[in-house]
Amino acid sequence: MLRGALALILVAAGPAAAADPAAYAAAVAEARARWESSPHGPLLERILPPTFEPKQLPAPRSRGAELTVRYCVQCHNLPNPAMHHAAKWPGIVERMVLRMEGRGNLGPLMTEMMAGVKAPSAEEAKVLVAYLRRHAQKPLDPKKYPEVNRPSGEPFRLACNQCHVLPDPKRHTAKEWPAVVERMQENMEWMNRVVGSRPIDGEPQLRIEDINAFLVKYARKR
Repeated sequence: MLRGALALILVAAGPAAAADPAAYAAAVAEARARWESSPHGPLLERILPPTFEPKQLPAPRSRGAELTVRYCVQCHNLPNPAMHHAAKWPGIVERMVLRMEGRGNLGPLMTEMMAGVKAPSAEEAKVLVAYLRRHAQKPLDPKKYPEVNRPSGEPFRLACNQCHVLPDPKRHTAKEWPAVVERMQENMEWMNRVVGSRPIDGEPQLRIEDINAFLVKYARKR
């Protein structure tokens, strides 16, 4: 249970956390102590998988990345901007800011859970939304990839649709996709999503080799 806690960062770490490895490590240690002593630590830990780190953020030294680290990981593991497509991020950030202010949908419990958590200013929230939208998931256009709706595209379609819009295969190169798919498989296991099972007649199978084959076939050349 501590793996996720190790990826949490206290707001006290401030803007240096995204750029300074030493400050990040210190903040992780503080976060570990914080969530070990919190009755809500295990619940918050399970919200997002711990497979994404600050160094993997796009434009990691930008203000948007800095704000993502500073605010988002007060309550859960670091989100990847590509978790959602651009149209979805504004509503998510708005909902998260309300929760950070203790005004979420759990009433007094939300206030208790958010004790010590700071919310971004209106200006910071705008920067955060702009950053997340800029680096959001680019949805696949089925007109460009008709194979996605054929049997050969089914493993990719079923796996990725569980958590987000289908990504455009040209988001990554053929060399990059297998590592991305491996990380997504870890995420699905963490989120208790379907990651594959023993073959049963009539049951869709999430075959990693088929998912990679589809993505590599249409991947970006360089």
